[in-house]
Amino acid sequence: MPGEWDVCVTSYEMVIKEKSVFKKFNWRYMVIDEAHRIKNEKSKLSEIVREFKTTNRLLLTGTPLQNNLHELWSLLNFLLPEVFTSSDDFDAWFNTNTFMGDNSLVERLHAVLRPFLLRRLKSEVEKKLKPKKEVKVYIGLSKMQREWYTKVLMKDIDIVNGAGKIEKMRLQNILMQLRKCSNHPYLFDGAEPGPPYTTDQHLVYNCGKMVLLDKLLPRLQEQDSRVLIFSQMTRMLDILEDYCHWKCYKYCRLDGQTPHEDRQRQINEFNAPGSEKFLFMLSTRAGGLGINLATADVVDRAHRIGQMKQVRVFRFITENTVEEKIVERAEVKLRLDKLVIQQGGCGKKNK
Repeated sequence: MPGEWDVCVTSYEMVIKEKSVFKKFNWRYMVIDEAHRIKNEKSKLSEIVREFKTTNRLLLTGTPLQNNLHELWSLLNFLLPEVFTSSDDFDAWFNTNTFMGDNSLVERLHAVLRPFLLRRLKSEVEKKLKPKKEVKVYIGLSKMQREWYTKVLMKDIDIVNGAGKIEKMRLQNILMQLRKCSNHPYLFDGAEPGPPYTTDQHLVYNCGKMVLLDKLLPRLQEQDSRVLIFSQMTRMLDILEDYCHWKCYKYCRLDGQTPHEDRQRQINEFNAPGSEKFLFMLSTRAGGLGINLATADVVDRAHRIGQMKQVRVFRFITENTVEEKIVERAEVKLRLDKLVIQQGGCGKKNK
């Protein structure tokens, strides 16, 4: 890096690619944005940044805790490796399984975190920002969805009942198939009626979520609302594109395959004053600036400082399916974050 400079701003990808160059410097300060990228201490990026010679280190993230307390140790170990040396000791002290019911253990972890964690909420920075309103909407399976859901379960009933390593791997595949059923049956080859393949009412009535969406969107359009639709499956976005063409909705789409220049152009089009774009469809992988985020964090990006209208979140959940279990597990993780981070007193008193 020739020439005179005081600050180097770079990307994670460039750090990995040019690690030998970055290792030559003694850095006064290293600041890592989206710091949850190094929550796994064994990941390539995490291992590389830990090798850099730095005097001071600062991590910035809105989600320091996403899955378990071990991730918290990984971040603390990066900041102070000479203090947080052993992950085994940390995991033993703060066992996630017993942690949530032990108030003394919670207080002990809060005491550990306070010197190193400063938390600022949007409500503290922007007083005019209206609170986000979130509604869980439980939706029944359509007749076709129920048929495909039963097919998947009955075909692999032996795997569901098994307990071996191979069964567990195959069970993960079954869970993915059941999630596809819960989203839209047309995610399976052979489910869509045809040939000829036509885009009409069957796209809606064969899927419980689409039935509700078809009723909701016209009302939101009448209210002059703008709509973001997030999905973890890009093939679901394909189905939604067909639906938008059929209903003549003007839309933008952003997923992991969208080139960077198209990404910014579409964002600008959607945000332009008087824009005709009513819908913006995003995959959760791409909707968080190209990184894989927990859905709650991706949705939170829609609730930004400067937003004047109230953000309403409709979380579609197909009832009596695997989706309910997935939501339950996600809520346990959110409770862990609330217990450890939000209630830790890491606010103004610690300036």
